[in-house]
Amino acid sequence: MTERLSAQIAFLKEADKLKRVNRANLLLDLSRPENAAEHCWHLALYALVFAPLANPDVSIARVIRMLLLHDLVEIEVGDHPIHEDHDWAAIAAAEERAAERLFGMLPADQVPQFLDLWRAFEAEACPDARFAKQLDRCQPIFQVLCAQSPVPAHVQIVRDNLSTGRAAPMREDFPQAYHHALSLLGEATQRDTQEVARRLAFLCEADRLKSVYRASRLLDDSRRENSAEHSWHAMLYAWVLADHAAPGVQIDRVLSMLMLHDIVEIDAGDAPIHGQSDPTLMAAKEDAAAGRLFGLLPPDQTREFNALWREFEAADTSDAVFAKAIDRLHPPIANLQNGGGSWVEYDVTMEQLDQRVGVPVQKGAPDVWAWLRPQVRSALSR
Repeated sequence: MTERLSAQIAFLKEADKLKRVNRANLLLDLSRPENAAEHCWHLALYALVFAPLANPDVSIARVIRMLLLHDLVEIEVGDHPIHEDHDWAAIAAAEERAAERLFGMLPADQVPQFLDLWRAFEAEACPDARFAKQLDRCQPIFQVLCAQSPVPAHVQIVRDNLSTGRAAPMREDFPQAYHHALSLLGEATQRDTQEVARRLAFLCEADRLKSVYRASRLLDDSRRENSAEHSWHAMLYAWVLADHAAPGVQIDRVLSMLMLHDIVEIDAGDAPIHGQSDPTLMAAKEDAAAGRLFGLLPPDQTREFNALWREFEAADTSDAVFAKAIDRLHPPIANLQNGGGSWVEYDVTMEQLDQRVGVPVQKGAPDVWAWLRPQVRSALSR
């Protein structure tokens, strides 16, 4: 068990590097480039939100998993903007090598699950992969067109992409999104795109989570982590460590909980686990935030997302207990790597960690806490 868990955590620590891979896209407020990790989280959210618009043969759970891992190879090969000239065959070969190395870090029985899913996305040869690809193509388009003040050069790239570029297949494969993009460009379209527009309002608001910074820091200690990339990493943790969950835990529900769990921080802000925030006041702020943010969605999804978020907060189901354990697990592993991080900043004791981290992790993933606690204790003693 120790060897298996060590391999899983080694892979998850390597994945942290995706937070330092910048893309050509900007955040909606134009403040900085979007990084590949928060892009993966946003795409997973796109999949959950646009699920009612997918074909009946599409498995949204599988689409979400594809989108969580699709850009991990960029840790080694970097991002390649579609409007630039590249040797795409060489890039594909390099990405294949990167995928084999990265997913090869996992225990042998998990390697095929991840590698095959990544290859399926790349091949675009099944309904799930085709829908995932269309989301990957439309999210950057809406990042440009829904910005506060769209960058003219980026708008022209979008026009070219929709007409003759990689996004052109959206005309047939995802027509609602394609025609909504045309309407945002000021072009006439006869198609009703309200189903996209209503959901896109929520997705654009969710972009603000990329600017909510946490007490925890990246593994290389270069900066604080934001809540969007934390949510992506927590989802990846839950998937990789699924075999440490209690019997009967539904990992796809856990992934959805972790995808949504911090969205309320857009309004309420982050409340560091070792900080001094008032729990009652914070709970009220988060409850109001959930009402406003999920209220941007159509009524059915408002109820669905609210229920998932509240289930996570209450942590009284086996799915939510495991989700809470994963949420608490991620920061200590980063702190072990970066020299203490928030433990140093907040002068944290082992007693505090046992209570604030150990209790929920022990409850949801006892084997993981048994493996982690001696490392934490040793680090704090130093």
